[in-house]
Amino acid sequence: MVKFDFSRHLPARVLVLEDSALDAELICEHLNTLKPPPEVRRVATRGEYLKALDSMGFDVILSDFSLPDFDGMTALEIAHARVPETPFIFVSGVLGEEAAIESFRRGATDYVLKQRLIRLPAAVERALSEAHERRELRRAEHHRELLVRELSHRVKNTMAMVMSIVRRTAKGADDVDAYVDNLTGRLRAMADAHALLFETNWREAQLQDVIRRTVTAYIRDPARIEVEPGPAIRLTPKTALALSMVLNELLTNAVKYGALAHERGRVAIRWSRGQETPSGSDLVLYWCEIDGPSVRVPSKSGFGTILIQRTIEYELQGNVTIDYSPAGLTCRLSFPLQAADDDEGLSAADDVLMELEGLDHQNVQFVGAPGFGQKRQES
Repeated sequence: MVKFDFSRHLPARVLVLEDSALDAELICEHLNTLKPPPEVRRVATRGEYLKALDSMGFDVILSDFSLPDFDGMTALEIAHARVPETPFIFVSGVLGEEAAIESFRRGATDYVLKQRLIRLPAAVERALSEAHERRELRRAEHHRELLVRELSHRVKNTMAMVMSIVRRTAKGADDVDAYVDNLTGRLRAMADAHALLFETNWREAQLQDVIRRTVTAYIRDPARIEVEPGPAIRLTPKTALALSMVLNELLTNAVKYGALAHERGRVAIRWSRGQETPSGSDLVLYWCEIDGPSVRVPSKSGFGTILIQRTIEYELQGNVTIDYSPAGLTCRLSFPLQAADDDEGLSAADDVLMELEGLDHQNVQFVGAPGFGQKRQES
């Protein structure tokens, strides 16, 4: 049993149903030996008792068995109906063995004879401890149920994302090797983001950690990725997963066709907070490729490009700007941080990927919109 530590809690609130002023005074004297002394409210009639139950919550009820206008069993039934979780202890001088057994059958917590009030503090303490343990068990059970439902929700959405990625990657692949390469990279980005979020107990993740995890999977030489630390920014699981998928697409393109495909090429990443507004601020992230091959605007948008656009614009309610400068591709991502806080779903990009299921990227023409690939259109 979890022992109730009175020293770490507010004084217990005790309702005493007792018609004898002298007996009530003796009961209070024994209760005051508890530390801290409890807050005691005494009532003597049925009307006062009902009013007290309706007016405030009590941690324990002490009741005489024999009362002027009603009896203790009735008081127990009323308490069981109105405050079933509150311990109920009989404090009486006339409670016989049969009555005591019947009171336990009806839900009484304990009974103390008035001739042995020295037992009262221990009985109250035990009743409070048991009630506290029951509340903790209910809270733990409720938390477990929430976790099971949340896990089921996440697994369902994750599987939907995986199936969508598998199908969309297959549509854009020229051969089996390209399919395996692209699919592995996208699934690895998902897995790395999930691993980071599990390390944080699926709470918030640092932006710098999300970048580091995604980059490490591609580059063994850290000097080729220059990360200029910006302000500390924590991302919700939804945002961290979405951004990880976007960075994976940028890295894939850079490794195959961009700066990282060149021996001397490198990538610079930096971020900042946008201008503060009444609703919050934006996260602005810059991706700059340096000393890579000459860049030209692709003729079509591949699945990777569409994934980046839809993820930032719809999932994170932001904007994407890609500049195909001959000196090197640059990408500017921005999205409101307060939108990321509205984390109603933890399955980042799943809606985006489901929408992409209805698109045939071979028919998506590039008209001034971002696109990737200098040798082909799918990244």
